[in-house]
Amino acid sequence: MSSYRGGHGGRGRGGVWTRRVGHSDNQGQGSASQYSTNELEEQMSKLALQPATPPENMVGTGKAKFLCRPGIGTRGRKVVIRANHFLVQLAGKELHHYDVTIIPIVTSRGTNREVIRALVKVYRHSSLEGRLPVYDGRKSLYTAGPLPFESQRFEVSLTDEDQPLRKRVFKVEIKHVGSANLRHLEVFLMGGQPDAPQDVIQALDIVLGEHPSNSNSVIPVGRSFFSDSFGSHKLGDGLDSWRGFYKSLRPTQMGLSLNVDTSSMAFIDSTLVSEFVSKLIGKNLISSRLTNADIVKMKKTLKGIKVEVTHRGTTRRKYRISGLTTVATRDLIFTCDELGTTKKLVDYFRDVYRHNIIFLDVPCLVVGGNPKRPIYLPMEVCMIVKGQRYEKKLNENQKTNLLRATCQKPVDRENNIIKILRDNNYGEDTFAIEFGLTVSGRPTTIESRVLPPPLLKYHETGVQKECMPRFGAWNMNDKKLVDGGKVNFWYCISFSPNFTPNDARWFCKELGDVCRVSGMEFAERPILPPIAAPGDRLEMVLKSRYQDAVNALRDHEDKLPDLLIAILPVNNGNLYSHLKRICETEIGLVTQCCSIKKLVRANPVYLSNLALKINVKVGGRNTVLADAITRRVPVVGREPTIIFGADVSHPPPGEDGNPSIAAVVASQDWPEMTTYLGTSRTQKHRQEIIFHLSEMVKNLLVSFRRKTNLEPKKIIFFRDGVSEGQFQRVLQYEISAIRNACKQLRADYVPSITFIVVQKRHHTRLFPTDNRSMDRSGNILPGTVVDTKICHPIEFDFYLCSHAGIQGTSRPAHYRVLWDDNGFSADELQTLTYYLCYINARCTRSISIVAPTYYAHHFASRSSSYVEPGDSGSFVAGSSASRDEASSAMIKQLPALKDNIKEVMFYC
Repeated sequence: MSSYRGGHGGRGRGGVWTRRVGHSDNQGQGSASQYSTNELEEQMSKLALQPATPPENMVGTGKAKFLCRPGIGTRGRKVVIRANHFLVQLAGKELHHYDVTIIPIVTSRGTNREVIRALVKVYRHSSLEGRLPVYDGRKSLYTAGPLPFESQRFEVSLTDEDQPLRKRVFKVEIKHVGSANLRHLEVFLMGGQPDAPQDVIQALDIVLGEHPSNSNSVIPVGRSFFSDSFGSHKLGDGLDSWRGFYKSLRPTQMGLSLNVDTSSMAFIDSTLVSEFVSKLIGKNLISSRLTNADIVKMKKTLKGIKVEVTHRGTTRRKYRISGLTTVATRDLIFTCDELGTTKKLVDYFRDVYRHNIIFLDVPCLVVGGNPKRPIYLPMEVCMIVKGQRYEKKLNENQKTNLLRATCQKPVDRENNIIKILRDNNYGEDTFAIEFGLTVSGRPTTIESRVLPPPLLKYHETGVQKECMPRFGAWNMNDKKLVDGGKVNFWYCISFSPNFTPNDARWFCKELGDVCRVSGMEFAERPILPPIAAPGDRLEMVLKSRYQDAVNALRDHEDKLPDLLIAILPVNNGNLYSHLKRICETEIGLVTQCCSIKKLVRANPVYLSNLALKINVKVGGRNTVLADAITRRVPVVGREPTIIFGADVSHPPPGEDGNPSIAAVVASQDWPEMTTYLGTSRTQKHRQEIIFHLSEMVKNLLVSFRRKTNLEPKKIIFFRDGVSEGQFQRVLQYEISAIRNACKQLRADYVPSITFIVVQKRHHTRLFPTDNRSMDRSGNILPGTVVDTKICHPIEFDFYLCSHAGIQGTSRPAHYRVLWDDNGFSADELQTLTYYLCYINARCTRSISIVAPTYYAHHFASRSSSYVEPGDSGSFVAGSSASRDEASSAMIKQLPALKDNIKEVMFYC
């Protein structure tokens, strides 16, 4: 079987970097592979603790300058589309910023807003001289024109929501901070100055959100606003999905733009806590017995929820739940006076409130902020306060229901957005009028381009040797994998009670047939017969069965099992993660998990996708870009290039003790760029900057050199998961970390770097205007690229919809180029980016973001399953480490992958 590995020049392990790979004292003379894993890890750990320095032209500047746009792209067929951006015009008024101090200090932005709202109501036409300010709920207040003082104190009283008969008095100090003419923003938008006046944009953004923020029925969350009056949907287990809208003011080439989108969020149903808990655990609280798992789930979910009591007539005092009692309500005894008199809670509620408690076998709520004097309340007398968003992780059923509630066809979503804009009625918004803002009612029309897809190369022995995808999709009919992998020794275990060994035997035969037709060498017979096993004996079964497989291969010298096919039940809990951790970090066995949900009919597309995944997991390659073989991919085809993808995966809300996982993958087969190996590290909880980046990049550069015998001249780095507010830190730290990694390999090794941020979590949506710009789902066509009008006025960015819509409205990816030593033109980078969306090894479709960042995301997700619950680690940083470095170094690192696992794309 021939292969396409042009330009590799063999698999030798030349010594280009050998003097600096192993030891920092330059004594090592061998290649990277000659050092033990422990020595290399120790050296990399030292590198990770070295402080990163900004790239040369940033040192001493304090703030890095982002890359300017090199021009506008011209490649592709021109089509007209619309975007959910609405032009905003400015009246050029003078903007004044004031600092707000409220005493006593409260953490609730809602309460702060009430205080300022009351202040404006009382003092607007006197002390404020008619000005109508806007407020961010924290420290900043803005006015269109100056107030008649530099600093002044006010007194405001509010009715206490927890105790309605009591008034709360607040002292408010307003102090002038500075002023800015809106003309500065206009100059920036016209390209007259490089730095965006972010403080001005932020202030105007607050102006356009002030009206909904002041509505009692609307819940502001960041830049979004939610209300059940906009529409709601049941998610299950006591949660509702509330509809809402998102708005953000953005500087663009056409001027200031208001980005408006529909949105949804999970809120806790306003019901009695007893009813909520019953739905949460799926049990009747009178007739069912609670397990320890039920109690843990209740405690984790209820903590922090605000409730109001119902047993005190018109007095509806509010509390926040801090925990649950350790004994059932029927057994709870508490101290009821200062003399130390004790009484059973059941008797107390009967005697004082004439309430006979019904749910006696469940814990009571612990409320109040004083742990020395806790307040105990039965669940049945506590109503959950309306409008509390659910910030913890949704279960699979709730996620599915939320997706159903938010899925909208493009035409429906666009119409809803226009309706939101009309309902907000910015033309009569007193705050917008006060600050001189006029919002267009029409979405922006853009002349975009549809890039042609890349030609894909398959094996010469197939009927179809090449394939040109249509509408972002193709199939494996009449095609052979470009490099078919080998599976000589495999076996199957079913952990699903509804899938017998006979079922497994049938399924494996079907899968094996598809693999062989696709061009793989896949043994017809397993080395062990299929078995069924219970999930609660997972670890024992995996290890004993693997040993049986090893024993069965004793006659095959130095041979080990190639593949385990594992059948999992539909609701497998942590079974999948546990299985992967054992196989990849303890046993060293490539595994393909299959859900019984998709095996019922053995769908041909599902089987074909499984074959693709298995092929790359055992070292094969599915397809390559035809232009890559002939080295015609823009820029990267000219010289040896390594392409990185990086992402940081954070634990879900509520899991505050778990670390974040940083993952980096890199291509290993220039010029094809199809095989990506990776590495991952733990770091501080919710830290976005990749702390161990130097170590990780260096490791992958060494691997690239070992596999290709080539030294990369260019580095293309796609970074996922970074918000705009983090661009400066990422640019200054992570590019420096990449440079440091290169210098550790050789002092004069300075490859050119292009650093691109990939953003998925934005709210720009693109809509077709006619059949020429539309696919079968009603979405814009795959390959649609936008780099005008709604893009940044100065800096290098573009939107690319690289995938075909299936259901709902497609979300284009937003690519922002922070650094570019390689001198990409707009067309070159947009083409490369689009091509990289067609090399995903998991299916025969283009994907929504470039494959390297997609792989990094999966690598990080897989690595998170290796973290044991509560495993926070005990590593100690060196004395030279900073506080952040020491904190990151103390996080226990992940268990090492087995050598045969780390050399393949096991994470696919």
